[in-house]
Amino acid sequence: MTLRRFALFLALLVTTPVLAGERPVPPGPGQLAQAIAGAAPGDVLVLTGGAYPGPVTIDRPLTIAGPQGAVVDGLGQGTVITVAAPDVTLRGFSVTGSGSVNQNLDAGIKILKGADRAVIQDTHLSGNMHGIDVHGGRDAHVIGNDIIGRQNDRMNERGNGIYVWNSPGTLVEGNTVRFGRDGIFSNASRDGTYRNNVFRDLRFAVHYMYTHRSEVSGNVSIGNHLGFAIMFSDRVVVKDNLSLGDREHGLMLNYANNADVSGNLVRGGAKKCLFIYNAHKNLIYDNRFQGCGIGIHFTAGSERNVLTGNAFVTNREQVKYVGSRHMEWSLDGRGNFWSDHPAYDLNGDGIADGVYRPNDLMDHILWSQPAAALLTGAPAVQLIRWSQQSFPATLPGGVQDSAPLMTAPDIAVPAEYAADEAAVAGRWAKGSYDDIDPDDLASH
Repeated sequence: MTLRRFALFLALLVTTPVLAGERPVPPGPGQLAQAIAGAAPGDVLVLTGGAYPGPVTIDRPLTIAGPQGAVVDGLGQGTVITVAAPDVTLRGFSVTGSGSVNQNLDAGIKILKGADRAVIQDTHLSGNMHGIDVHGGRDAHVIGNDIIGRQNDRMNERGNGIYVWNSPGTLVEGNTVRFGRDGIFSNASRDGTYRNNVFRDLRFAVHYMYTHRSEVSGNVSIGNHLGFAIMFSDRVVVKDNLSLGDREHGLMLNYANNADVSGNLVRGGAKKCLFIYNAHKNLIYDNRFQGCGIGIHFTAGSERNVLTGNAFVTNREQVKYVGSRHMEWSLDGRGNFWSDHPAYDLNGDGIADGVYRPNDLMDHILWSQPAAALLTGAPAVQLIRWSQQSFPATLPGGVQDSAPLMTAPDIAVPAEYAADEAAVAGRWAKGSYDDIDPDDLASH
């Protein structure tokens, strides 16, 4: 071999990457921590069935995979698995036994700042304070996990299924979360996607605080205290979600601006299908709000919002607008469907011939003076309402739909979710709500 060829051979040896090794890890105390300490970056650690006592910290790029019967147990001490390096993948196994200190955000799995591109997939997490805490790592993927939270009596003292804090680019997709406090709590983050998850028996299904330029789509909330709470957040897309049998609000926009809210269904007993509080310049279209105490509660000076193509069906009170301004709820000749509007469509264009006004002066009086409800059937009250219908100029400021729709957009519910919806029907009539207070908007 010539000297030149020998030099080339050495160069190839140096530059050729060593293939990642697949290393089986037996169960037992210290085995997983020892395997991590002895692994090279890129190795795959394969767990078998059995217990792997923790906690453990992953400080190098690794993949850890195993069956659900492989259980990493934190034994009640802090966070069970801490991801402290980039490009870590955890797949398939079970995680349980975190500590119980909520202030420390004890969790089943925690992804730290700098631990970018983590993938947490198809794991089973139960018995932890928080399920998965994405705490600063960028571009995390949390996909297809099954998370069962704690069920201690006071809901506000439980942890969240998935907590996202200051973690841009997070993808949370296809997870199921049951019990605990909030399904997803996203705080001080941006550019995230939260889609196709299922949430049951929680405080909020999705709870946004200061989370901007992000998407909440295709999620299902069943029997929670509140479905989707978008708070102090800008440019959020909220589309194609289902709120079935939730208690307080199906959807809430609180200090939320420039949102795109479309294709959502709220159905089945919520006090308010949609609650808008001090939220501006939102486009709300093609949603269906059905069977709530109030279809939409609109208050606190919310301005420049567009509502078109929505269906308000069999709500006890379709609209509660607290304000004196005149609000037009149609766009380019297309309004909304109102199930209590006795409309005609003589030219067959799908738009009702009469304007819809959901509220009158008596509604405003009843909102400010509830005791006046005793007079609802009095002849004087009926005369006032008749005169306002006959002479619209006497109406106070309020909502008007100049182009009501004749047919309601329908949003189908898959059979599996309809069955779950039926199972929780009537639960809120029992009057047992633990310590939740969704009206306290600062509570999170």
